[in-house]
Amino acid sequence: MAQITLKPTKVPELYLEGYNITPDAFAGKSLMEIADLDAHEGKIKVKLGDYFEIAGQSGDTAEETAINIDGDCSRIKYIGNKMSAGSITINGNADMYVGGWMKGGKIHVMGNVDSFCGIAMEGGEIVVEGNAQNHVGCAYRGDWRGMRGGTIRIKGSAGNDIGTFMLGGTIIIEKDAFIHVSTHAEGGTVVIKGNVQGRVGGQMVKGDIYVLGSVQYMLPGFKKVGSVEQKIDGTEATFTHYIGDLGERHPKSKGKEVYANLYVQEA
Repeated sequence: MAQITLKPTKVPELYLEGYNITPDAFAGKSLMEIADLDAHEGKIKVKLGDYFEIAGQSGDTAEETAINIDGDCSRIKYIGNKMSAGSITINGNADMYVGGWMKGGKIHVMGNVDSFCGIAMEGGEIVVEGNAQNHVGCAYRGDWRGMRGGTIRIKGSAGNDIGTFMLGGTIIIEKDAFIHVSTHAEGGTVVIKGNVQGRVGGQMVKGDIYVLGSVQYMLPGFKKVGSVEQKIDGTEATFTHYIGDLGERHPKSKGKEVYANLYVQEA
């Protein structure tokens, strides 16, 4: 796979919107053409070459193109925006909207990410070695279409509003989460390997949530229906099974209502 290396040379005074930092945009272009791709700092249109030293060679297609960002991107948004194939490795932290509207390929962040990681994601894979802020795999503000496919793995902890309006795909948080998990979800799977404070599954219609730690404050809209043994992301355990949110209207299948499932590992 051909590789392009970006090395940050300038810290933006505001925040840089790097929506063209994708294998799709880089594929088939020379280094000069990549440097001439648009970005925005605030309302001012700029060029990627104003902020990065660019080296290497792109592939003929997005699938054949790997991007390596050798430095901190904590003031750069929209990396991997709408990408369909290829790979991006960020050797540092990244700002908001990493992998937003992503359809394929892989993004690997070696540090932390800010909010809206994987927003409205449709496919592909995002792996974050550190922590994530809020709204992982959620819908855009005012939209009801959240994450529809793909996998997001946060190896640290995450904030609030994980998987809001989620329709499909998988989100795995390997440590703790704060509040609001799978709110309004109509599909997909969220796995929290640590603890969650509360508001888990509020207004959830379909989908699955697994909590391998504890839920400090359970919502009253979930009803305990039994215990089950399950294997999830390599962990076999006994879970208390709840269904809900009972305050919502639920679709029927073969005459029976279909509920969302919440599984909490038993001590």
